[in-house]
Amino acid sequence: MTSLPLLLEPEALAQLLPLDNVLIIDQSKYEGFLQQHVPGAVWLDFKRLQLGVKPTPGALPSLQQLSDVFSELGLTPDTHVIAYDDEGGGWAGRLIWALDMIGHSNYSYLNGGILAWVQAGLPTEAGAVSVEPSDYQVTELQAGFSLSKEEILQRLGQPGFLVWDARSAAEYTGDKVVSERGGHIPGAVNYEWTLGMDAANGLRIKNLDEFRCLLNDMGVTADKEIATHCQTHHRSGYTYLVGKILGLNIKAYPGSWADWGNDPQTPVVTGDQPF
Repeated sequence: MTSLPLLLEPEALAQLLPLDNVLIIDQSKYEGFLQQHVPGAVWLDFKRLQLGVKPTPGALPSLQQLSDVFSELGLTPDTHVIAYDDEGGGWAGRLIWALDMIGHSNYSYLNGGILAWVQAGLPTEAGAVSVEPSDYQVTELQAGFSLSKEEILQRLGQPGFLVWDARSAAEYTGDKVVSERGGHIPGAVNYEWTLGMDAANGLRIKNLDEFRCLLNDMGVTADKEIATHCQTHHRSGYTYLVGKILGLNIKAYPGSWADWGNDPQTPVVTGDQPF
């Protein structure tokens, strides 16, 4: 099989299709999927990879539920997954994080998703798709790809640790309060997720060298352990993905602000400065 990069451009994929042993997963809105999708793609409802239960609605569901989802999609241990969505990478990045968590490391992100694909004038298919199921068993979740609230509390103040907050500036400062408390984790830096997307280029990720320099200036560097979060680990699916593409030691905080901001015991900072 052709070796595929983590960041896969639409034009490059179009030249390779159809591909054997490749599963293209579309997490767009279902109405949009029915209208147009990448040829051979299957649809996944993003809600099926969320626990949906307070205080951590953004956590993964049970091992059995994960097994059911990936079996229905037809995933096998040696399948290469290509993930995309219709919003610039949030849900696709979260899917890639879920694949990391179940130990499936063969994947790519279709840069810009369906928006970039259509903008490039590439062929699409329409209508519902039937999938031949597999028997994919998730037996455990892998360490090294996520951090809990307790683990972040242990790391606060350590020079080799940093939190990347992917929420809006108003949520970060505490001007917009979504949980019981507003503000941010002490020391966290804020770069709102959509700022990294090129709106004029089909929501592709912006120039990687410039993105890396910007993050370096914020302290988001390759020598640190980076935890990224938003409210429920949807928007931070994108920042997790970007971190992987840039070679950062990035981990998700799936509890996110729904977990942190609703706990009266966690430290919170308000305003536009990290501390």
